[in-house]
Amino acid sequence: MSQDNFSTLKLNQALLNNLSSLKYHTMTPIQTQSLPPILSGKDVIGQAKTGSGKTAAFGLGLLNNLNIQDLHVQALVLCPTRELADQVAKDLRKLARTLANVKILTLAGGLPFKAQATSLAYGAHIVVGTPGRVQEHLEREYLNLEHLQTWVLDEADRMLDMGFQASLNAIASHVPKQRQTLLFSATFPEYIESMSQHIMRHPIHIRIEEQHDQTSIEQHFYEIQPQDDRGAALLTLIQHYQPESAIIFCNTKRDTEEVSHALIYQGLSALALNGDLEQWERDQAMIRFANQSISILVATDVAARGLDIEGLDLVINYHIAQKPETHIHRMGRTGRAGHQGMACSIFSAKEAFKIARLGDYLEQTVIGEALPTIDNNAPSIAKARMATLQIGGGKKQKIRAGDILGALTSQGGITGKQVGKIHILDQWAYVAVERTVLKQAFKKLKEGTLKGKKFRVRCI
Repeated sequence: MSQDNFSTLKLNQALLNNLSSLKYHTMTPIQTQSLPPILSGKDVIGQAKTGSGKTAAFGLGLLNNLNIQDLHVQALVLCPTRELADQVAKDLRKLARTLANVKILTLAGGLPFKAQATSLAYGAHIVVGTPGRVQEHLEREYLNLEHLQTWVLDEADRMLDMGFQASLNAIASHVPKQRQTLLFSATFPEYIESMSQHIMRHPIHIRIEEQHDQTSIEQHFYEIQPQDDRGAALLTLIQHYQPESAIIFCNTKRDTEEVSHALIYQGLSALALNGDLEQWERDQAMIRFANQSISILVATDVAARGLDIEGLDLVINYHIAQKPETHIHRMGRTGRAGHQGMACSIFSAKEAFKIARLGDYLEQTVIGEALPTIDNNAPSIAKARMATLQIGGGKKQKIRAGDILGALTSQGGITGKQVGKIHILDQWAYVAVERTVLKQAFKKLKEGTLKGKKFRVRCI
């Protein structure tokens, strides 16, 4: 039997049965190397990129060690963003579905604090959360970690980049000294090394070499002259490639604001994504981008972390990333799931040293190209096809996607094909509709009812 088969591990039989039913047979490199020491209770530092299978690595470890009869928090997983915390909790529930009565709770910002405190009062085995919100629950004594066995820091480099050092220090003071600590990070800069020395005991360091095989991504590097307008070059690329969805990466918050405003002025549906956004603004931005009512996100690297975006047509580097590793992460947003991706970078002579360093990292010669020429007969840049309506009710009001679809397509309404993605949160619901029927859809929801009640509706 292959050494990278899950069945070779000393795992609870119920977990093995579930893995088999999920068609998970062969371990990824990070799982092959990290699961044996994790299962034996050792502290582990796992250095691997997003999508490497690290959630299953630490997830199987902490689920295997759970005492389900003991309804105290036995595992704490910290993530840099609410989106990632939600995804990790979802993945853990999937792995735990053959274990009876495992309670997994998410504690992240942007959601009602009181409801989370009430849920904690009923007990939980595993808490997945963001540092700030977990710290708040600890300091207000709603969360107790006395029985903690496993502490996981997922994407630790991102947490520190986002300014969570103080929160991590505060949480560390509440965590029992006798515990297992698992730290996962895509990169391992000095500040991660320093932190690991303070919170870990003789950790085993596992590094999975990142593959630079970018065969599914077509790359172009466009060189501009110092006197050239970088914004005009950006518009030329958007006009040339005509993406339905794109992310433009900038190195500063200020650039995200200036670039997004310039694109909006040109009639494009663009939105800045940076650290100044409130959580609800970030949630709305991601919903609008996912349902194609926003075509372009203009983001900083920190703000874009934790995003899982399907079917992204184009990534544009407005400026070259400060580090080659960051360039790879940016490119990795496109060309997923076997689809061909496209990544374009704009650079000037001042950034030539970054280009040379990137070429060394990629082990290839990076050649600058001239910007494409736009034919005067080329179609104008298309506006986003969809628009988003926000409804003032959600899961708490028992609203389901079928209720919204039914209301929109009832007599005198629009067709099902004109309705896009529907997202339902606790207190809000969002539905995408084709822009051509926006007024009709808005009127239908505003004048109609859901669950026999009228709800506030607005276009965002």
